[in-house]
Amino acid sequence: MPKLSLEVSHVLGQAEAAQRLKAKFAAVRAEYQSQVKGLREEWLDHTFSFAFQTMGMAISGTVAVEPEKVRLAANLPFAAMLFKGTIEERIRHEVGRLLAVPRAATAPAEN
Repeated sequence: MPKLSLEVSHVLGQAEAAQRLKAKFAAVRAEYQSQVKGLREEWLDHTFSFAFQTMGMAISGTVAVEPEKVRLAANLPFAAMLFKGTIEERIRHEVGRLLAVPRAATAPAEN
């Protein structure tokens, strides 16, 4: 089975990054529950393991939250390899946005 591996750096610290990812996974699970079957997920310390089927294809992998980066390793079905670049780009973009430090609110200008 082909592999997808990527890393996304962050400056949030391990606990905050893991908390943000847990919340995102819960939201994604709720949004796509009708399209996913056999979902298995487990957090063990700062590592998330998952497996599911969608459109007849099995996908599994892990997300390891480290103090300064997140590592994703996934097994993709051969049919998804045509879209590997698009999948990787989308994940990198979404995780990057999720782990970005929010900008400080700008105080209103005084007259």
